[in-house]
Amino acid sequence: MMTEMFSAVRRSTLGIGVFAIVTAGVIAVTQLATKERIAANIAEAEAKALYQIVPPSVDDQLHEHRLPFHAPELELDNAAHAWQAIVDGQVSTVIMPVVAPDGYSGGIRLLVGINRDETVAGVRVLAHKETPGLGDKIEPSKSDWLNGFVGKTMSGPGDDSWAVKKDGGQFDQFTGATITPRAVVNATGRAIQYFRAHKARLLTPVTEQTGQPEGASQ
Repeated sequence: MMTEMFSAVRRSTLGIGVFAIVTAGVIAVTQLATKERIAANIAEAEAKALYQIVPPSVDDQLHEHRLPFHAPELELDNAAHAWQAIVDGQVSTVIMPVVAPDGYSGGIRLLVGINRDETVAGVRVLAHKETPGLGDKIEPSKSDWLNGFVGKTMSGPGDDSWAVKKDGGQFDQFTGATITPRAVVNATGRAIQYFRAHKARLLTPVTEQTGQPEGASQ
């Protein structure tokens, strides 16, 4: 009787162990597939957003003009890359990834294009978790709010006009939602400041550059 009970326990334990191994394997495969799918979705969104900021008629090779850089000032934890729109051998616009960490529901991943004259070429949102019907108006399909950045620039870090109207600035906020547009305005302002601080390198065509990514040794 006792022997049969021990055998049953062993079989049960073995079954549980096999089930745990199979389950762990399924979870690992699912996580890997999900991670790859997310990365593919982000890459697709990036490619689409690039040419919304700088149309192919300006530089149809924009996606290939990738410039490595390191920019913790833009809330980028890891090395990243910017894109250069090159016209007649000269960089006309630089598009940089930026994260607005202070969105209502978490970080907002952006692309911010800055022209060589320091005006904004365009802003696009790559990913966010903002509230549907309120904060999601940062999506071009929901509103044209992002177009308000085009052609604008800031006079410096102390430019009080570079803010939403509720804070005394020039940019509209959304009805019932101020945190989201404020986060995007602030992140775009940081992009302009970064561009100014590293302008010489950012405006040197990537094909002519050597050395480390900007800020790599800082």
